Amino acid sequence: MRRPITLLFTFSLLFSFGCKQKNSKISTTDKTQPNIIYILADDMGYGDVSYLNQNSKIQTSNIDNLAKQGISFSDAHSNSAVCTPTRYGILTGRYAWRTWMKNGVLWSYDKPLIDASRATVATLLKRKGYHTACIGKWHLGLDWPTDANGEIAFKNRINGTPNDNGFDEFYGITASLDIPPYFYIKNHHITATKIDSIDGTTGKGFWREGPIGNDFKHDDVLPHITNKAVSYIQEQANTEQPFFLYFPLPAPHTPILPSPKFKGKSAAGEYGDFVLMVDDVVGQITEALKKNGIEDNTLIIFTSDNGFAPAADLEEQLSLGHNPSHSYRGHKADIFEGGHRIPFIAKWPNQIKAGTNSDETVCLTDLIATVSTIIQEPISDNMGEDSYNILPLLLGKKVNSPIREATVHHSIEGIFSIRQDKWKLIFGPGSGGWSQPLPKEARKNKLPLLQLYNLENDVAEKNNVAVANPDIVNKLTKLMNTYIQNGRSTPGKVQKNEGETQFLPKPYSGE
Repeated sequence: MRRPITLLFTFSLLFSFGCKQKNSKISTTDKTQPNIIYILADDMGYGDVSYLNQNSKIQTSNIDNLAKQGISFSDAHSNSAVCTPTRYGILTGRYAWRTWMKNGVLWSYDKPLIDASRATVATLLKRKGYHTACIGKWHLGLDWPTDANGEIAFKNRINGTPNDNGFDEFYGITASLDIPPYFYIKNHHITATKIDSIDGTTGKGFWREGPIGNDFKHDDVLPHITNKAVSYIQEQANTEQPFFLYFPLPAPHTPILPSPKFKGKSAAGEYGDFVLMVDDVVGQITEALKKNGIEDNTLIIFTSDNGFAPAADLEEQLSLGHNPSHSYRGHKADIFEGGHRIPFIAKWPNQIKAGTNSDETVCLTDLIATVSTIIQEPISDNMGEDSYNILPLLLGKKVNSPIREATVHHSIEGIFSIRQDKWKLIFGPGSGGWSQPLPKEARKNKLPLLQLYNLENDVAEKNNVAVANPDIVNKLTKLMNTYIQNGRSTPGKVQKNEGETQFLPKPYSGE
């Protein structure tokens, strides 16, 4: 068994903590690199975590302990308000709207979104000798094989899996747990020996009809993949090779399926009980690290791909005194804060000071630039175009200016916003997603095409102050245009976006 290693890095005074460069250097006293575990919840709101929301009706004790032993961010964001584009951003450090997918999410048999030539976090870590594994929900498309009649040949080799994007191992499911086909996939093949079909369901336990493997049961998926993740940690602990575990959960996304052990354990109904199952998963992972003596040598991150999903019945949650979006407007799919402001907690013993809180703005696209700095493996101009190094924030270092120049968000309908400091400019009317006012209704009712909010005094985004601040609108519009045309939002060589340019905002006339 690998013995626990305590302090791995001493950071030199040459580290420029206040700058926005991606590849600030660190000096090392040990060539051993930290293990990295990235736990991604699915549709879990900022307000679901009791550490972040004193009024939460869900006591997330394991996630809270992670925050108490590490750092928690109050202004962390997903790059998109829905599943697929956020996952693309996490792994590539690039906004997904730069690809051919300009809105929405991928479905059952869509092609891979990550181009095979594009480097990912896993690719970067493999260069430094890491073993890399993806266990859980992929939802970035697969290249399913077909037979002579054009039908899906499920038992043939599947291309475009995580193995083709830098991962040594993959064990997981194709997409969300309510999207068929329902199979476990190990590397390039499904594990089922027989293929059946299953009818769709309704309510909180919703899933769509479709093919299903004889070893697949919706209720068992979360515990099953958790066991796989715990086993992987144990296996890697017995080697001298550092590892990266990307662990995207299928919960608390629909179908909401709390096991008997958790039913009735929260004060927020079935949804709250399911969130407690997610919290228990975090507990099992942290316990596995302790048991195998590698806790001190592991950076563990917990976050969510977007805000709370209304499918879990927001009205019921509010009636129970629980707001999964906390004090923020909107929810999953929306351009409003509730769509993309998410929990982000990191623990790294002896490196991250316990009980630290940060109100600096960070984004899930920042992983690849941060990892690049940790392992001292530079990224090229065509990698991580929208990724900033947030290591100074993790380490509690004083920064003289914001790490991120600005942050772009994207709704399910393809509505953009850009955030800089206290200002957030939305380039479209309404929510851009599923909450009121819906985009179609907003356009019909001729609501303002630009929305500017001062989040310093209006975090609920109630007062559109665009008309009163034309200079701010024009400044942010110009910056958004620069980000689009340069193919990046970080310093570096201009890159190309794929597909047609979706949107170029025009200067504001004040009307």
